[in-house]
Amino acid sequence: SSATSAPAAAYQSSIDRNGPIGMAIMIQEFVKPIASGVAFSRNPITGLNEVVIEAVAGRGDLLVSEGHTPDRWVRRGDAWVGRPSRGSIADPVVDEVADVCVQLARAFGVPIDLEWVWDGSRVWWVQARPITGVADIPIYSNRISREVMPGMIKPLVWSINVPMVNGAWVRLFGEALGEHDIQASELARQFAYRSYFNMGTVGRVFELMGMPRDSLEMLLGLPGAAKPAFKPSRTTVKLLPRLAAFGVRLFRFEKELERELPGITAAYQPFADQDLGERSDQELLHSVDELVELGESLAYLNIVTPLLANAHNALLTRVLSRRGVDVADINVTAGLDEALEAVSPNPHLERLRARYHTLSKSVRQRVDDEGWPGLPAEMRSDIEEFLKRFGHFSDSGNDFSVAPWSEQVDLILTMIRAESGNARTHRLSAGTPGPRSLLRRTGRYQLHREVVSYHYTFGYGLFRRYFREMGTRLVGRGMVDAPDDIMMLTHSEVRSLMGGAVADINAREVVAERLAEMDRFRDVAMPEVVYGDNFIPTRRNGFESPMLTGTPTSRGNHRGTIRVVRGLDEFDRVQSGDIIVVPFSDVGWTPLFARAGAVVAESGGVLSHSSIVAREYGIPCVVSVAGAMELPDGAQGVVNGYTGEVAVER
Repeated sequence: SSATSAPAAAYQSSIDRNGPIGMAIMIQEFVKPIASGVAFSRNPITGLNEVVIEAVAGRGDLLVSEGHTPDRWVRRGDAWVGRPSRGSIADPVVDEVADVCVQLARAFGVPIDLEWVWDGSRVWWVQARPITGVADIPIYSNRISREVMPGMIKPLVWSINVPMVNGAWVRLFGEALGEHDIQASELARQFAYRSYFNMGTVGRVFELMGMPRDSLEMLLGLPGAAKPAFKPSRTTVKLLPRLAAFGVRLFRFEKELERELPGITAAYQPFADQDLGERSDQELLHSVDELVELGESLAYLNIVTPLLANAHNALLTRVLSRRGVDVADINVTAGLDEALEAVSPNPHLERLRARYHTLSKSVRQRVDDEGWPGLPAEMRSDIEEFLKRFGHFSDSGNDFSVAPWSEQVDLILTMIRAESGNARTHRLSAGTPGPRSLLRRTGRYQLHREVVSYHYTFGYGLFRRYFREMGTRLVGRGMVDAPDDIMMLTHSEVRSLMGGAVADINAREVVAERLAEMDRFRDVAMPEVVYGDNFIPTRRNGFESPMLTGTPTSRGNHRGTIRVVRGLDEFDRVQSGDIIVVPFSDVGWTPLFARAGAVVAESGGVLSHSSIVAREYGIPCVVSVAGAMELPDGAQGVVNGYTGEVAVER
């Protein structure tokens, strides 16, 4: 009769299946359980490599029954990162379930979902099936990207940086690993205008190197994530000759850097010297394409050089620590001060500060009152000379929408007027222990890193010059209101607008929409890890009540109207896309799920009816949410089916 019931018919209709349903009946020996449960060899919601266990006292049908919340354990590696305060079964039994779950998954060769019972002396495994879809869950992290591209990134900057910088990473992967299918566009994506790295793609790189794909757990900084063991595979063995050659090349990279860098930096100079007002639209666009190509070459050096500088510094730190020496007390760049000073603004600023503070009190007061015009002519000349050398620096060397120092003379004046800091100086004594060749090599790479960064910032900053010229022309043609509005368009949109043909976008409207969106997302609380592609930005402190949390049991994110449903007589209140909040659900509630955009339940676990049906319908579900029934009916809410968070927006 269950095969022809109303819930079965509703589900059959929702998946466009017609005709009779066949139903098999299986007869098995009954094991009288003290406890029953389910175990997943991977987290079925996030796809992370962690064992998830749920259990109840007695028979397993309580896992599905209304109003019952199971005990829940989560083990990552050898560490339990989640467990109940008082479980229904003893720790040794849970340990056995977790251990055997991992062994069975390894034997089957796929992530699996297992059901088991414990009869008081023995664990019986009663069902096993693959966990579907765990390999398809995109995971993004800003743990690294927020350091190199912090804050909100405008569309034009993003559309230039992704092919240029990520293209350099793709080139590096190819040189180290050979042929691969990784694309620059796959390495990162934006959420609420912030940069996140695609950890699934990073995992593929690990696999190509013969390392466990789950090394990404360590990169995500998850509690309990163990350092992955390197286990050579056939892939690794095949790669050994290439990796060995690549290692030799990196060892000799200093010579390659010294050979390549001057040519790249010289190639930038004509772009800096061009009179852009005399260039046609097409010439400007072509120059930008050439800058992208040059930029990828320099970005490659700007990636490899810091990596090698950090590697040398780490090796030196380890060698010196064995001899009881702190690397912080070593001046590894001894003898390189003049070369460093050529690319570092700090000593020049210190000298300007020192000169400023030797000025008479009356002159300094005049500067306070008048600003730049109040400075003596000679000092103005010195600052102008400083800006010729370092004017391409800015608050963010990876964001050409930010005005450089050359456009912010008052900022330079503020820095000069500030009190001079007391910089700590180090001296390398002749008796310092450690390999002299490593010390010298580490120092040279510190210098190389600064030199490459200086030139990369200079070349990258040229994009601003070219795009602002195009922005000025778009203002003259009535397409945008200000030159900097061009930063809110993508590279392809700019190309369309400047290409001479009728553009298929209203630039002014697009700019206004994106500016409003960036303003709306400015105070969004951004998580370190985003699961899935449909992240919903939620404003920081934008909640009516504290964030509720529960157990995520069906993945996805959804924003909608909260409908608190206490019984079947309230079904008519639910509209399509609503977040239905229920105390529990059983088979009779199934038709309600066809309307829901998300489900929140006060009780239940991964096998509760709410969870099962939500997964079938592909909508997010969070169960075991304490206080769920007190959520305000009719308010706007956001449900995160990856993290278990339920929020009410203002």
